[in-house]
Amino acid sequence: MTKAQVGLWSAVPVQPAAHAGGLAPYASHPKGSRGRKMPEPPAPDRNPYQRDRDRIVHSTAFRRLVYKTQVFLNHEGDLFRTRLTHSLEVAQLGRSMARSLGLHEDLVEALALAHDLGHTPFGHAGQDALDACMRGHGGFEHNLQSLRVVDVLEQRYPAFDGLNLCFETREGILKHCSLRVARHMETLEPCGVAHRFVAGWQPSLEAQLCNLADEIAYNAHDVDDGVRSGLITLEQLMDLELVRRFHDLAVRDHPHLPGLGRRRLLSEVLRRMLSAQVHDLIATTAAALAQARPADSTEARQGKALVAFSPEMRRAITQLKRFLFRALYRHPQVVAQTERGKTVVRDLFMAYAQQPSEMPAEHAGRPGVHRTVADYVAGMTDRFAMREHQRLTGRRLFT
Repeated sequence: MTKAQVGLWSAVPVQPAAHAGGLAPYASHPKGSRGRKMPEPPAPDRNPYQRDRDRIVHSTAFRRLVYKTQVFLNHEGDLFRTRLTHSLEVAQLGRSMARSLGLHEDLVEALALAHDLGHTPFGHAGQDALDACMRGHGGFEHNLQSLRVVDVLEQRYPAFDGLNLCFETREGILKHCSLRVARHMETLEPCGVAHRFVAGWQPSLEAQLCNLADEIAYNAHDVDDGVRSGLITLEQLMDLELVRRFHDLAVRDHPHLPGLGRRRLLSEVLRRMLSAQVHDLIATTAAALAQARPADSTEARQGKALVAFSPEMRRAITQLKRFLFRALYRHPQVVAQTERGKTVVRDLFMAYAQQPSEMPAEHAGRPGVHRTVADYVAGMTDRFAMREHQRLTGRRLFT
């Protein structure tokens, strides 16, 4: 049995080699940062990535995440995850793994907290609706919008628009980008945050880690929220290798656990699943780094992705994701709610595009009406979008 397989099923961590000073040579070192678009004097007591994290936490867009949908709409229950609680979970997982791998924890945390800033109300359904509305006007994609939020839309500082984040943070926020869009962005910012898509490079190791921490977090909490909602059951989940194995191990170690209730049993299964994925990722990535031996952060980006799960774990995660898509994301009750969300976004876009004065003055006066409307609608929380839709249309789609 390989080390990765041991980590997959027993959740026994395989420790990577220790790094002098805690930061590996291939990490994103703050002293090597490409800096900010607008030069600023260094903070006396924080490294640049800490400063980025703090700016993100204090941003308006970050606060709005508390009322933005993850899977279940905000009004459906107080205990379901929102974009904010999801981002906090990603940050916790990311920091923990970054420490074990010798990567920069503050950069990972900044990326985790910022990665969903551009999400629309009503989750991916809202994004799809807004993208359709923006067809012919440049389209809409939430990763690009997250970058737009931190580069342009946040209005907090007298000397510049946006948050003026470091290059490494901005580049990591741009998780996906088509080659066509990347080439256009290159004309506006040569060798900028989209250059890696043109050059065929990987993102920083910290960004790679954040992307997989995101995946670990949403798979686990979507299972938790799905069972809590009653739309999926523990019995259905037992058909999945990743769930069944840890359920059986939990009951073996705690024979009395089933008698304590399904909530506690599921929590223990999910805890073990999370630990196994974390340990598997650390072990697999540490082995890949030991083999590749990148001399610095630049060299670590120029081959294949080095932060990864083992093939065994990736297969198990893929099975879980397919189940969630089929049984939860496409559940008739979820689809019905998200279709209402799409209607709200479409109606709001059309109303504001036809009558920009319905938006606040600071938005209505901006050039480029369609992009301005997209920015305004994307920034809304679920509940504000519902209220605005009722105000403008006289209809109440959600009860």
